[in-house]
Amino acid sequence: MIEHNYSFRVMYPDTDQMGTVHHSNYAKYYEIKMTKQEAIDKAQAFFDEGYACSQSILLTFSNQFDLDERTAKLIASTFGGGMGRLRQKCGAVTGGFMVLGLKYGNENPKDMETKLAVYKKVRELNHQIEEIHGTSNCSELLKKFASEADIAERKHHKMICKKVVGDVTERLYELINIENK
Repeated sequence: MIEHNYSFRVMYPDTDQMGTVHHSNYAKYYEIKMTKQEAIDKAQAFFDEGYACSQSILLTFSNQFDLDERTAKLIASTFGGGMGRLRQKCGAVTGGFMVLGLKYGNENPKDMETKLAVYKKVRELNHQIEEIHGTSNCSELLKKFASEADIAERKHHKMICKKVVGDVTERLYELINIENK
């Protein structure tokens, strides 16, 4: 049996009148403290189920930001295949950008400090993926790791896309949890 012990602050709305966490919130707190490997496995499992790469990333982290699964699925649904199969920016990477926005994004349009800080994190994630794979462009990733026949038969999902989903999840996990260390 694997055991993990975590400390975290319980939010008042998640408690009952006696100040105890209500059992309906247990899953939310589990998701908040998943390990890096659990996050990678979860993202790749979503991808294996048929969710787009972008959806797989956003769904993995959605509970940490009180984003319900339906909304996460809808928001990220058009970003797969390099932005709606345009084969531009990798969908897994754009899913990572969405998570960074949830964690660090600005709500006030005049808050340039926050906006520029999250842009820096976006560039950092993008750079890390480019360091690993040589590119973060969907079309270039496919050309580098899969043939036209593989793509036509949708074999590229197992050849490169699932790996990129795992790599983005791992780097994203590190980026959003770095201040908790």
